[in-house]
Amino acid sequence: MTWQPQALPSDHPAVHSGNVGVLVVNLGTPEAPTPKAVKTYLKEFLSDRRVVEIPPIAWQPILRGIILNTRPKKSAHAYQQVWTEDGSPLAFITKAQAEGLQERLGAGVHVEWAMRYGKPTIGDQLQKLMDAGCDRILLAPLYPQYSGATTATVVDKAADKLKAMRWQTALRTLPPYHDDPAYIGALVSDLTTQLEGLDFTPEVLLLSFHGMPQRTHDLGDPYHCHCRKTARLVSEAMADHPLVTGGMRIETSFQSRFGPAKWLEPATDDTLEAEAAAGTKRLAIAAPGFSADCLETLEELVIQGKEQFQDAGGEDFAVLSCLNTSAPGMDMLEHIIRRELSGWTG
Repeated sequence: MTWQPQALPSDHPAVHSGNVGVLVVNLGTPEAPTPKAVKTYLKEFLSDRRVVEIPPIAWQPILRGIILNTRPKKSAHAYQQVWTEDGSPLAFITKAQAEGLQERLGAGVHVEWAMRYGKPTIGDQLQKLMDAGCDRILLAPLYPQYSGATTATVVDKAADKLKAMRWQTALRTLPPYHDDPAYIGALVSDLTTQLEGLDFTPEVLLLSFHGMPQRTHDLGDPYHCHCRKTARLVSEAMADHPLVTGGMRIETSFQSRFGPAKWLEPATDDTLEAEAAAGTKRLAIAAPGFSADCLETLEELVIQGKEQFQDAGGEDFAVLSCLNTSAPGMDMLEHIIRRELSGWTG
């Protein structure tokens, strides 16, 4: 006698399971370019113990008494300069990346997107995937280089949601891909195309990564090493390009210093000024550690960086776009995500 599945009772609640999901995550953004919205965003961001490792008893009075009463107005002005009809660039680009992945991966995989700080939240989007029957989910922080302040805090937030779930999803995490051949290939393809399209020939290509406190590196965070390896691999892959053989140098720096502590060096703003002071007239800058253009690229580099370079004597200046939803960028994301879904999908 063969076993036959039993029909469910008529009053059995509907159960959705057996599906696979992907949640792509980026840093976050305020909901509007206003001091109030920025204050809400900064409060969440700067209260994360992964981001600011000062003990809360010492840090919170500074954050609440000084920073949240002074910085939101300045930051709101910066956001206003890059805000679009579609909203925050980081949010709508991340959303477009998720939609592009959904189209590429097909109906067999459900793709959603979230912000670590702000909305849509990681918890809400994990629940949305669970409600769609996804009991296997790939958490994909879009940070090529690992840091406790980026990748790890995404995993922390996902874990907070899992702790509150009776029926947990199976969860995988996309590893850092700083030295992945697909990532390096996408960067080189995209950067060379943009460089060749400029109306001037750069003497320097500056690869600017987001900075971090030196103390974080000294405590064992691999971020600095990952950035340096990415820069080295890109430089090696571009070594035979006519721009490089013709004399273009590739340099590396770290941007977005905050507070009085020592940060990774050389600093991007110092490097721009030093290059101009040394006689460099034509410079292009790229931010390979950012998967999508955001405040740090569109305002800090495009606007502030240009002013710093030209005020110090430089002339031609260009900021190259991040991978965003470019064909090389989306091909790379599809490749690494399909690989991490291996065994879950056909």
